[in-house]
Amino acid sequence: MTSPAMKDLSNETPLWRLIVNWVIFAAVIVGLIALIRDLGSRLGAPSFAIIRPENAGLNTLLALLGIIGLVLATSYIGKLIGQRAKQGRTVSYLSVLNDQLTHVFFWVFILFSLYPIFYIISSSLDPLNRLAQGRLGEDTEPLLLRARVLPNFEGSSFANYAKLFEGVNIYWFQWVFVGAGILGILGIAVLWAIVQSGGGFATKTLTRSRLAVTWIAVLGIALFFITLSPAQFTGFTNASRFLLWMRNTFLLSGITGLLTVMLTTTTGYGLARLRFPGRFQFLMFLIFIQMFPALLGLVALYELIYRLGLIETLPGLILAYTGGAVSFGTWIYKGYVESLPPSLEEAALVDGCTRWTAFTKIVLPLSGPMLVFIFLLQFVGTYSEFFLANVLLTGATSWNIGVGLRSLAPAGFDTSQFGTFAAAAVLGALPIVALYYSFQQVFISGNLAGGVKE
Repeated sequence: MTSPAMKDLSNETPLWRLIVNWVIFAAVIVGLIALIRDLGSRLGAPSFAIIRPENAGLNTLLALLGIIGLVLATSYIGKLIGQRAKQGRTVSYLSVLNDQLTHVFFWVFILFSLYPIFYIISSSLDPLNRLAQGRLGEDTEPLLLRARVLPNFEGSSFANYAKLFEGVNIYWFQWVFVGAGILGILGIAVLWAIVQSGGGFATKTLTRSRLAVTWIAVLGIALFFITLSPAQFTGFTNASRFLLWMRNTFLLSGITGLLTVMLTTTTGYGLARLRFPGRFQFLMFLIFIQMFPALLGLVALYELIYRLGLIETLPGLILAYTGGAVSFGTWIYKGYVESLPPSLEEAALVDGCTRWTAFTKIVLPLSGPMLVFIFLLQFVGTYSEFFLANVLLTGATSWNIGVGLRSLAPAGFDTSQFGTFAAAAVLGALPIVALYYSFQQVFISGNLAGGVKE
């Protein structure tokens, strides 16, 4: 029998692992310093400015030593707290220190991931576009503000957002659709609050209510964008056509998603359940064409769309997007169908159903999460696509959101456009954020269902 003290010692973090963690941490710090010095030597005025405070190297070294000392001290305090919680049993200091370093790495990663999002939101609220200015602020400003590491919120306003709606004429019935969408969103928020509070309606009633208000919100927003026309946009800048770009993007993504679902479900079901000559070769062909990046076929796609007379049209881009998504979606749905028991369809065939009836009445109802997953996967992919749309769409009235954002920075984010670009980027990202948040469980279950075969 081993004592509790021996068990704690057996779980102690090896010294070599702790040394490796510190070496990695030091290498990251040294790499960042070298990267900053290299950028400072390559970039110069007026587009970039370098601040060289007095005793910067010494202060940086002292700051790093302070951080290291803080980690060591908190680890020791954690060791004492752990021993008290375990009523005097030995707690390894190296294990606590290793946990501290792990949490430091995680927090650094989280901060680095959120920093660009935080900065783009703050830049959208800055009417002076200070981030893009070559001249630094006053000497009296804090160092991090002068160096643009932190944004300056002084004078923040929604002026950049207002530029996106200049000269837009909204008809009265479109305001009705907007009102329905807002009411639906508010209803979703209220029902979500009821669910979180643990009270309210019965489960079935609550589910039906959430589904109803969700449909109201979706239909209201969809009808508003569908009814928009280029004649309603009378502004003189590209930014004033932002809502038109959103309409084009929703049409492209929505129609492409529906066509992809129709083609992948029928093709995937046939490959999963039917046996016919050439089936294996067709499956290998689908894998083969996915090995090549889509950009390799850009010239060929342009030539095909041009010969069909669909250049500068949304149908031409929809055909290109749909053709590129069928192979991947087919493999996903094929894997999902193969995970379903074939006995369900066999029983339906015995009862007199045709193969098509068994597919539509049995397989499709069981494929609800997978159908939503395929649709949203294609919707999000099409929503963020830029290269093909930039080649096939050349008029400002037919651009999608990606090409429209690119037009706001023709000379590399100059001082007159960057704030508007940031505002358009924030508003353009909201639908995708809402989709991911609303259907995150569908994304996860769809990925698992498509990759597992019983």
